[in-house]
Amino acid sequence: MANATKKLPRRYLHLADLHLGKRLGGFPLLEEQEDVLEQAIALVQARALDGVLIAGDIYDRPSPPVEAMALFDRFLTQLHRLGVPAALISGNHDAPGRISYFSDLLAPSGIRVPGEFAGVLECVSSPDDPVQIWLLPFVTPGRVRRFYPETPVTTYEEAVRAVLAHSPIDKERINLLLAHQFITGGATCDSEELAVGGLDQVDAAVFADFDYVALGHLHQPQRCTRDTVRYAGSPLKYSLSEENQRKSFTLVTVHAKDDITVEEVPVRFLRDVYTVKGPFAELREAPLTEDYVRVLLTDEEAQPDARMLLRSNFPRMVRFGVENSRVRTDLIVVPEEAEPERSPLAMFEDFFIHQNNGTPPTEEQLALAQEIFRELEEEARA
Repeated sequence: MANATKKLPRRYLHLADLHLGKRLGGFPLLEEQEDVLEQAIALVQARALDGVLIAGDIYDRPSPPVEAMALFDRFLTQLHRLGVPAALISGNHDAPGRISYFSDLLAPSGIRVPGEFAGVLECVSSPDDPVQIWLLPFVTPGRVRRFYPETPVTTYEEAVRAVLAHSPIDKERINLLLAHQFITGGATCDSEELAVGGLDQVDAAVFADFDYVALGHLHQPQRCTRDTVRYAGSPLKYSLSEENQRKSFTLVTVHAKDDITVEEVPVRFLRDVYTVKGPFAELREAPLTEDYVRVLLTDEEAQPDARMLLRSNFPRMVRFGVENSRVRTDLIVVPEEAEPERSPLAMFEDFFIHQNNGTPPTEEQLALAQEIFRELEEEARA
């Protein structure tokens, strides 16, 4: 990925979970996403970085809107003009075939994307480069099992172990890995898609052969067992459960095999996400804000049209609720022109309850349904 003749140290920007095209409470976030990618470009220039690592969930859904694709195109084009290479993988929200489209044409421009998953890691560094960068797109047991029918692969951890066991990793080199999986013990939030019962968890110990693991999937920036196994986190707050998270850009400096340092640079928000709480009269006097807010009224007797009246103060209201001594409600507020998106698993759960006299599915049934949906989605993407 980088020029093999360039000496150490090497400096990389680790990004993940861009979720381009995502909405919050029905509101499009493309303006905020463009702003944060501009901040990333400015950071690449200011710190004279040597590369960008993007660990999956580039888009928010397998068929992203044209505007989201155009935004990512502009970002990669800016990196190319700066002469800064980038390596990226698909996440569970991405369609691998769409992400890797034109990958062979992009490679000479320094944009490295894994081709169709073939059961092993793909290395995007030249053979004589002391820093080897490996790509592991999001994998499921069903996706890996077809390559190793003689190997027991029933869990996500077994799937990752099988891939790593069949990949030619030279432990004498400095090995960096991009991966998009749920590491055991990671702090989660509402905007992530996780398997029921924790079946998608992977022990961080499986990555022992790698000197730095650039992770995607969880939205809170965090380390996993060691400083060099790390989630960059999403650069923006994508749910109210993330309102107290500190979002950052992750800078990785490779000094030597046993000397890799990490720095977190705070993200500046064009619009923030948070909760405002108080009596109607107080909130009605609040200054206009363009931030994305949950509004909680504390009045014992809430005014019937309070939500509509408070829209003039909080035009980007994503939730509205009442919290007093008798009532606690929290309602999603969606603009009239938008409809909330529901996952296939949520619709299956509703259908199951309807067909079984109000009895919800068990965790095992939900886990099986989720695996079936993922395998169908992979077949559709192929």
